[in-house]
Amino acid sequence: MSQALEHADGSWAWVVLLATMVSQGLTLGFPTCIGIFFTELQWEFQASNSETSWFPSILTAVVHMAGLGMCFSFQSSITVLGFYFVRRRVLANALASMGVSLGITLWPLLSRYLLEDLGWRGAFLVFGGVFLHCCICGAVMRPVATSVAPETKECPPPPPKTPVLGCLAACGQTIQRHLAFDILRHNTGYRVYTLGVMWSLLGFPLPHVFLVPYAMRHRVDEQQAALLISIIGFSNIFLRPLAGLVAGRRAFASHRKYLFSLAVLLNGLTNLVCAASANFWVLVGYCLVYSVSMSGIGALVFQVLMDIVPMDRFPSALGLFTVLDGLAFLISPPLAGLLLDSTNNFSYVFYMSSFFLISAALFMGSSFYSLQKKEQQGKQAVATDALEQDLFLEGKDGSGKQRCPEIMYVTSV
Repeated sequence: MSQALEHADGSWAWVVLLATMVSQGLTLGFPTCIGIFFTELQWEFQASNSETSWFPSILTAVVHMAGLGMCFSFQSSITVLGFYFVRRRVLANALASMGVSLGITLWPLLSRYLLEDLGWRGAFLVFGGVFLHCCICGAVMRPVATSVAPETKECPPPPPKTPVLGCLAACGQTIQRHLAFDILRHNTGYRVYTLGVMWSLLGFPLPHVFLVPYAMRHRVDEQQAALLISIIGFSNIFLRPLAGLVAGRRAFASHRKYLFSLAVLLNGLTNLVCAASANFWVLVGYCLVYSVSMSGIGALVFQVLMDIVPMDRFPSALGLFTVLDGLAFLISPPLAGLLLDSTNNFSYVFYMSSFFLISAALFMGSSFYSLQKKEQQGKQAVATDALEQDLFLEGKDGSGKQRCPEIMYVTSV
């Protein structure tokens, strides 16, 4: 039904953008408020820091790597947005990530209010009702007409002799269709970017989980501690669109991967400031500086992936990308909680975060530069070979008019 398809860069694309903002605010913005419940859950279940950290780590990992729950809304909205916007894709991604900023701003305030009035169990019941709004966001995401050629349907192979082999073959085909392992093997840029982001995510979520307990440990009021996360989210509301406008300029089109690496590097350096002092106003300044780097990461993380991978392979590339990122999200908070249990010092958690972020930024920046130099050298070598061939053919023919060796041989005869 071609008449039912929407067109890219049309008026309905802005409706899809609004739905993507809401869905990302509900899904990606929610895990940042888990730090509000960290101390309450730890006291309720008499658990250690490492044991309590499994709660935010499993939640965030499932959002990114499983086909379950909020992951359906998160991944589908990003994929559809990439097809709806072509000319303004960078700006659209930045505006969509602004929904995450709204979520980071509002979720901690709502969580603190519900925790005081209803307890953590009642708060989670309310959260379940709020998440139902993702259904409305999905309803407005209509199919869009794309320039990608439809895949040719091949005849299915004959069924195998045993049902076990048939099940394994079906699983293998499904994994190959939805997870881009072939791109991971053959696209060096995608491999560098995926591994670099995965390594950085071992440190990136730690401030969102441990900032509020860290502030409360140093006698910061509970309301003020919850306000710190909201400051990060409120600042990102304005900084993410600005980052998208800057990265969307034609002069930065080929340098977006370096801008992303720079944002990750700044994010890691900022965490060192948080480890130096737990004074409330120092933490406020930390949150403001942290928001600058976080806005660059949020605005560019999926846009850089779109630059590296063709759009017809983007859904499967995004699937593998988020699965590997989910593994990092799963490991990071419990590992930091184990470090906190053994040292009883929150500063080591932020040192750990800085180490992973800084090393990941240096790895991605140096690797992208090396790949770019190799590509330029390859193009230069091809141009040099073509020039030498032209000079050789001109030398064979003094007039320089005939360049083909076969024609020169015939005319000489």
